[in-house]
Amino acid sequence: MRYRTRTSRSVAVLAAVTALAAGLLAGCAEDKEEPGGSSGGGGGGEGRTTLTIGVFGAFGLQEAGLYKEYERLHPDIKIKQNSVQRNENYWPALLTHLSSGSGLSDIQAVEVGNIAELTTTHSAKLMDLGKVNGVAKGDFLDWKWQQGTTKDGKTIGLGTDIGPTGICYRKDLFEKAGLPSDREEVGKLWAGDWKKYLAAGKRYQAKAPKDTSFVDGATGVMAAVHASGTEKFYDKNGELIYKDSPAVKEGWDLAAEFAESGLTAKLQQFQPSWDQAISNGSFATLTCPPWMLGYIKDKAGDKGEDTWDVAASPRPGNWGGSFLTVPEAGKNKEEAAKLAAWLTEPKQLAKLFDERASFPSADAAYGLPEVKDAKNPYFGNAPVGQIFSKAAEGVPVQPIGPKDGIISQYLADTGMLGVDQKGTAPDKAWDKAVKTIDNALDQ
Repeated sequence: MRYRTRTSRSVAVLAAVTALAAGLLAGCAEDKEEPGGSSGGGGGGEGRTTLTIGVFGAFGLQEAGLYKEYERLHPDIKIKQNSVQRNENYWPALLTHLSSGSGLSDIQAVEVGNIAELTTTHSAKLMDLGKVNGVAKGDFLDWKWQQGTTKDGKTIGLGTDIGPTGICYRKDLFEKAGLPSDREEVGKLWAGDWKKYLAAGKRYQAKAPKDTSFVDGATGVMAAVHASGTEKFYDKNGELIYKDSPAVKEGWDLAAEFAESGLTAKLQQFQPSWDQAISNGSFATLTCPPWMLGYIKDKAGDKGEDTWDVAASPRPGNWGGSFLTVPEAGKNKEEAAKLAAWLTEPKQLAKLFDERASFPSADAAYGLPEVKDAKNPYFGNAPVGQIFSKAAEGVPVQPIGPKDGIISQYLADTGMLGVDQKGTAPDKAWDKAVKTIDNALDQ
């Protein structure tokens, strides 16, 4: 497998990781200032139809060679990608173009943190891809299919990748702290219970190698726990419940205990200090989806090879993923829908994983060799295809609301970060975060 960094999947960190991906893969995607740029029904030359695809960052479809393969299979089609480097610029422009019905690509990619806004408020402007020939609901993970589907059953987004979580850990640091380093034994330390992860952290910290901590920061712990619950910020009816959500409370309380027990390196993810800590081996564990492995390899470098490994998470969650949508306003929407369906078939998603480490949304791909037999030599030849396939199948069906990103960001940056870095009392930090969120949501 060739591991490359994909984009991050929360508002708080998206820009940093997208920028990294674009920097590592400069020149792979055509950068535009707008997410659209309709083909206008032709322009491919020699009678070919040009289909445009709007994406953010180094999305991977083009880099994996999938466009060229489709063009070879369909000589009458030419594919042109319009890429905006940052989703924070791509997304508002896409909403503007959807509202006006102009300036759109034939296919528009959508990040998982934004999909709920489309399913709840803009579904009429997008095709029902669940009815396209060749699209099989049964090929996809149920929770992923539901994310791109409206309450009345219209599927506006076909999943490309997901981010099922494991725990990346430093084998050498575990051994020095007297903990097992074999990935199966490590997984047993905290199997099924985040409190066991805390207990393992306390064991580690009792004999921790000098200047190391068990985990990078409390905000990462909180996000991982939140992602593993059946409900987070919204309930299945779309009602805002974050103040009373059991998963949110569990994540907040556990992360605060990590901070107050001195188990964290007090770091904020995707900041220069965090990158440096990965390089220096300053912390022993990190919640990681498949795309994070490439990030760790990039920051830890040659000296980090075979010091890291991957174990199962206490409870799997999802951190990341994207969808392909087809605007109704497109002049080539029928051909675009066929292309979107083909790009998200299990065979193509398996190739995307093999080339780009973007884990397939379709569990029908998990038995294919590119996924089933995938190993990562940098992480001790970890069988990442099997590890993350099992995690993906255990991710709960969790409702996503239109303001998930805002809530997640403020709970972390305004709330838990203060507990971790400044020693703010958890109750006081919670009240501050809630006030900020309510102001942002006009509550």
